[in-house]
Amino acid sequence: MKNGSRLAAFGGVVMAGALALAACGSDDNGGSTTAPSGNIDCVKGTVNAAGSSAQKNAVEEWTNVYAQKCPGAGLNYNANGSGAGIQLFNQGQVAFAGSDSSLKPEEAAAAKKRCAGNDAWDLPMVVGPIAVVYNLQGVDGLKLSPETLASVFAGKIKAWNDPAIAKENPGAKLPGDPIKTVYRADESGTTDNFTKYLNTTAPKIWTWEHAKKWPNGVGQGANKSDGVSAQVKSTAGTISYVEMSYAENNKLQTAQIKNGAGEYATLSADSASKAVAGATVAGAGNDLALKIDYLTKQSGAYPIVLVTYEIACSKGLPADQAKFVKSFLTYTSSADGQKALTGLGYAPVPDSILTKVQTSVKALS
Repeated sequence: MKNGSRLAAFGGVVMAGALALAACGSDDNGGSTTAPSGNIDCVKGTVNAAGSSAQKNAVEEWTNVYAQKCPGAGLNYNANGSGAGIQLFNQGQVAFAGSDSSLKPEEAAAAKKRCAGNDAWDLPMVVGPIAVVYNLQGVDGLKLSPETLASVFAGKIKAWNDPAIAKENPGAKLPGDPIKTVYRADESGTTDNFTKYLNTTAPKIWTWEHAKKWPNGVGQGANKSDGVSAQVKSTAGTISYVEMSYAENNKLQTAQIKNGAGEYATLSADSASKAVAGATVAGAGNDLALKIDYLTKQSGAYPIVLVTYEIACSKGLPADQAKFVKSFLTYTSSADGQKALTGLGYAPVPDSILTKVQTSVKALS
């Protein structure tokens, strides 16, 4: 089956759960119209993308703005999780994928085949702080160190009034109720990043390797970020991890997390951006896979962060899809594109990294 046919079929499958971009009317029958900003060339047509639910709200905002400025443009995004998104991308079912983790070697090899022998690039586009959310009436501003947090999710700390939690929260009225942990049941880049944080900062307690699939049987699973948020909001005594945008939208309590400087950092776009600013590029050339410093000693930095990458073929897509992907990602990586996320629960990609992203997007062909 040709790529175009596959994409058409995929569109029929995901339309019920994906975001359909409403095109604005235009008298222009050409291939491009007025750009959202700068020198971005709008491209008519509709493509499919899938993946990270962490960036769902970001993609919705971007697609709405892009559609208003680019008549005849359409994007169907299925927020089905990072693992599923990469799988569909490597099968040629979507034009690009969103993933909260960079491609693993075996995924990169499959992507190279999908991209007609060309590399796929990891392009950091969304900074999504991971909130530690909980439901505990009368206990706001809960403070947790990496060791205590790891012990909770490892099932070693079982009650809210455990001495370790009480020591970090003097004066708090902690109940003796059992702690009910909630984890992502589906494969998730959020889980991958959260478990990477635990393994890096508390390796003697969190002995499991980081993974997209929750690695132990402690707690109860819930599907996708929406499911996790709903479970915590509706159940007293729960604790979980979810992107900041979901925590804010659902008005969930969020914990302060101890960073490498010994401070209990409050979750915010600014504190998360400080952590990502210290990341180093682990990829080669225009591949911008990042290594996050979870032990950052930057004052005020909130240490549990994830970066959502857009996984895109450097070359090898059908011409119409390649033009659309480059146009759309040129907008999302622009100053205006990043500014559009203000107030949605995301942190801006630091300028030191964003300039590299813009260079890589410009090199897509």
